[in-house]
Amino acid sequence: MAEKTIDLGLTALDELFTTEEQRQENKLPRIWDISLDQIDDMPNHPYKVRMDEDMDTLVESVKTYGIITPVILRKKEDGRFECASGHRRRKAAEMAGYTAIRAEVREMTRDDAIIVMAHSNRQRSKILPSEKAFAYKMELEALKRQGKRTDLTSSPMGMKSDGRQTLDVIGQETGDGRNQVHRYIRLTNLVPKLLDLVDEGRISFRPAVELSYLTEQEQLDLLETISYEDATPSLAQAIKMKEFSKAGKLNADVILSIMCERKPNQAEKISFRTERLKPYLPKNITPKQTEDYVLKALEHYHRYRERMKERDR
Repeated sequence: MAEKTIDLGLTALDELFTTEEQRQENKLPRIWDISLDQIDDMPNHPYKVRMDEDMDTLVESVKTYGIITPVILRKKEDGRFECASGHRRRKAAEMAGYTAIRAEVREMTRDDAIIVMAHSNRQRSKILPSEKAFAYKMELEALKRQGKRTDLTSSPMGMKSDGRQTLDVIGQETGDGRNQVHRYIRLTNLVPKLLDLVDEGRISFRPAVELSYLTEQEQLDLLETISYEDATPSLAQAIKMKEFSKAGKLNADVILSIMCERKPNQAEKISFRTERLKPYLPKNITPKQTEDYVLKALEHYHRYRERMKERDR
């Protein structure tokens, strides 16, 4: 059995046990104690701080040993600070009762901070598809903007980021490859509730990429069908929906028809459009309540039929 990896939010080993004097001697950045109430979140930060077992372990580590690896902050124009790396450690410090945190303060632009954020979170033990998708998108846009600046000719990875090579830069740095990075970024075109289903593992990655080409309304129609059918599309079904959407022929009825196609090893299902049931259902009824309501109605009708049979005998 593989040993469970606990994410403690740590970074490079050579940063762990250096004193301030050693850092100065080695020309390393100075470490400051920054008040937690002076630190802001990075806008649209893609990585979630989950209150899970790993966070509990990190909080206990902070209580016992303090903040071993400093967070990385950007000094903002208003004098406050923005967290570029270490938002989990910052949250753990707050939960452990700290009022300040050890921090390396860098002179960075917002784009520089985004790239630091993206790099520092790649080794996390748990990364959701949505987190990777938005992190890649933010880094791609930051690298493209840097490529347009006259005072910067290369990215931090040593390659010219002129807008044509940025996917290659990220793909090589992460090991995902250019095409896979592009697929992840496509996920940012999904409506939030569909993206949640991807994070939950209910919709697989490749079907999700194909669904990202659907319009917002088409995705909302698909969500309604998923709810009532209690099923998610296969890759073949997602590709078919994409083709119908591209031709301008995808609507709620077509989505239902595609979703009702029998999959291999799948038992046949009976489906109804919401509009056909609405006249017989109470108002504001939920999908789960609808199922119970219909089943009770069928049971009542079945008993009625049985009584009629008894009378006719």
